[in-house]
Formats: sequence, C-alpha cells, structure tokens
Amino acid sequence: MQIDAVDFFYLAMPEIRAVADGSQDAVLVRVRAGQYEGWGECEASPLTTIASWVCPLSHGACRPVRDSVLGHRLDEPSDIGRIGALVRAHSMDLLQADHTLSGIDIALWDLMGKRFGQPIHRLLGYAKAYPKLPYASVLFGETGVETLAKGKRAREDGYRAVKFGWGPFGRIGPKEDQEQLVAAREGIGKDGILLVDAGTVWIDDVPRAAKTLKAVRLVDALWLEEPFATGALSAYAALAQQGGRVKLAGGEGCHTVDMARQMLDYAGVGYIQIDAGRIGGISAAKRVADLAVERGVTYVNHTFTSHLALSASLQPYAGLADHILCEYPVEQSALARELTREPLRAEGEEGRIYLPDAPGHGMAPDLEAVRKYVVDVEIKVQGRVLYRTPAV
Repeated sequence: MQIDAVDFFYLAMPEIRAVADGSQDAVLVRVRAGQYEGWGECEASPLTTIASWVCPLSHGACRPVRDSVLGHRLDEPSDIGRIGALVRAHSMDLLQADHTLSGIDIALWDLMGKRFGQPIHRLLGYAKAYPKLPYASVLFGETGVETLAKGKRAREDGYRAVKFGWGPFGRIGPKEDQEQLVAAREGIGKDGILLVDAGTVWIDDVPRAAKTLKAVRLVDALWLEEPFATGALSAYAALAQQGGRVKLAGGEGCHTVDMARQMLDYAGVGYIQIDAGRIGGISAAKRVADLAVERGVTYVNHTFTSHLALSASLQPYAGLADHILCEYPVEQSALARELTREPLRAEGEEGRIYLPDAPGHGMAPDLEAVRKYVVDVEIKVQGRVLYRTPAV
C-alpha cells in the first residue's frame, strides 16, 4: 500500500498565554494508507510545522516534507525508517522538518500497528510492556506557599513522585530557590521522590547553577533537570562532577538522534529525557533508548501535552524493565485533557501506568474535541492555496 493522505490540524485554546505550558495548542497529524488510519502529535509550533509540510521548494536540500512522504510505499515497519531518512535527506536545510516528521512518524507507527493488529512496542521488538511509575509534572508556584500546596495536592492524588519546574525557580537568587525547594520537599513528604526542573534558566553559567545545586542536594532530590541549554555540553559535564547523589537530567530539547547521542557521551547526564513528538518520532526515540541502555543512562519520556503524546512517548522504552519513571502531565489545558477519549491512568497499589494492549498506540482522538479547538487556516502563495484546514 502507499500513503494516500497526510492531514495536519492546528488546535488551540481560545487564549494563548506566555507561560511555560506547551499544552495550550497542538499539531495533530492524521495519516491514511489503504483502509488504515493513524494519528500522531507534534511537540512544535503549529503554523510553522504546517508551513514546513507545504512550503514551496527552496533548493534540493530544502524541500517541503510532503515530497518525501505522500505516495510512498508503506508495507512494513522498516518503511517508516526509510521515509524518515528521505525527509532528513531532502529537507536537511528545513529546520522544522524533524518536528514535523515526529507527528508523521508517530501516526505511521499507529497505522502500522492497526494493520498488523499489534501494539507499537511489540512492533519495536519488545516482548512485553513494563508498567511505569508516573511523576506528576507541575510548575513551581509563584511563592513557596503555592509550591507547598501543589506538592500536598499531588501526594493526595496518589503520586509518589513529583517534579517541580520553571516558574520563578532560578530567576531570582539561591536563597529564593532554596525556599522553593524546601517547600516542594515539605509538600510531598520525606518519602516522596522529588525531581527538579530548572528549565535551562542558567544557559551555561556553571557557578550560578552550582549555588542552587547545593540546595537541591539538601532536599534530597533525585535529579536536577535542564540546568543549561541543550547544547551546553561542557557546562553539563562540569556541573555533573559536583552533583554527588543528584544526577543531571536533560534531552527534551534534542531534535535529532545525534544531539541525544552527544548528551549521552559528553554531558554527564544520568537521565536522558526524550520527546517523541520533537526528536523525529517513535523511530528516533527508540534509537536513543537503545543508546541509553548501552551507556548505562536511564531513559525517561518527556511529555507535557495530551495522552496521545504520552502513549507515543512511552512506546520506545516500554520494554525496559529498569527504566521505570515516566513524566505524567497533570496541569494540562482543557484542549490537552479533552483530546483523547480514554486517558492513561495510574493503576494498582503502586500507582503504575500500563500501556494499552491495543493495536498502535491505543489512543483515539476525540473528534468532537478536534472540531471544538481546530483553528481555521489557509496558506496561499501567489494565489495558489497550499494548505487549507482539512475536514475532520
């Protein structure tokens, strides 16, 4: 069979605010081949992503992503990797291409799973999917009092692990950071697993980060995430040497396997966090999971949007029994919450997340929600319409 259609849907909340909440809009991708249909989601700027799909040819290495996907053969899982390689070769100078490919790749795996009647993780070669321990992913409060309340609420909701990130953390001073950290620890209790996300706030300033790292050690956090920008490998490595029991985590900013490989080899991270909706899809994320196992680094998903994205992000390491933590978004927008019909929920006494044992990634978008949040868009060049919002 061949890929007959690829449709992009720009979804958005009525109001977009300048806060660290990537769930306020979404790029949903639908792929059709023969009698089968698959869905994916990009972690990317919606209009920029759609433009990269339809943009006019610029030159031989800057082609629209569409040229490497539509009409191409899709008979077996290996064809997904072949299509991804075409996109990267033909659109290497189109910097949005990896983000655009991510949603397409996820949708292709979903479609392939439905064709063969298998969950994606089984098509990836895993004999079984191990349940993951979700950590509630929340933003720091504007004050320590707010952070304390968020921590208590997360534990009351049954989460053993909680990650606090962004907000004012790292933006005022070490004393204020320590107050936030103490509030976070108090909120989740001594037995809670505390994770800290600095949101790249120190760029590459190792001395500044080291001051707050001392406070991170004092509250017995498991990791300090993204102290620096993704490419600041020497800064990561220098801070990692001062971490002691606190390991560094990072990688959500990686949009190629090579970027992730460099973090694994040169940044000294103990945890590599990959977003399947950003790095090039499930195919690329699985390659990073394999590299992490080889190097003794723990793989963790990055997800802060819908449960379709969550299920997709868990597939690449579903079969890794010792890599048990997973990011679980709990402060999503209404759009992200409503996008899927049956969200993944923590189950059992240990509160683990179990992947659906259904074909594909097991997440069906709620088409009524898609219609509710879809943004009407038309892209026209020299009078020719290159894109118009497709029918749901």
